[in-house]
Amino acid sequence: MGVFTYESEVVTTIPPAKMFDACILDGDKLIPKVVPQAFKSLEYIEGNGEPGSIKKVTFGEGTQFNYVKQKIEALDKENFVYIYSIIEGDALMNTLEKITYETKLEPSATGGSVCKTTSKYYTIGDFEIKEEGTKAGKEKASGMFKAIEAYLLANPDAY
Repeated sequence: MGVFTYESEVVTTIPPAKMFDACILDGDKLIPKVVPQAFKSLEYIEGNGEPGSIKKVTFGEGTQFNYVKQKIEALDKENFVYIYSIIEGDALMNTLEKITYETKLEPSATGGSVCKTTSKYYTIGDFEIKEEGTKAGKEKASGMFKAIEAYLLANPDAY
């Protein structure tokens, strides 16, 4: 088994607390509303959002994958840190044991925030992941983040 780590950053004009509330704490409701073509449903099958909870994410029609199950590893509301792992589903493509994402929102110099994400891909056997293979996922995540930013800018009283 190998572990391949990639990092990415997205900058937004939305302050960290507001973005964390929208993306992470209320993301199960807001994300399918903002990007319905990408996500059909998000539901807890164990727990209710605290670490150890298991969430099933069903993707929208026309997406590459059908579903994944995510395990919440850590949730630090004070420091705006969220860690979860994809532990089951067709996105693992029978080549990955799991994928762990650590997202941290930090204040930016302009009053917005910087979303820093570290992705760790745990491969099965000697399978290797090339950075270009993660590019589409990074673009989708960035697009979702920007869609939430646009929603918050259009709805300044939300959150």
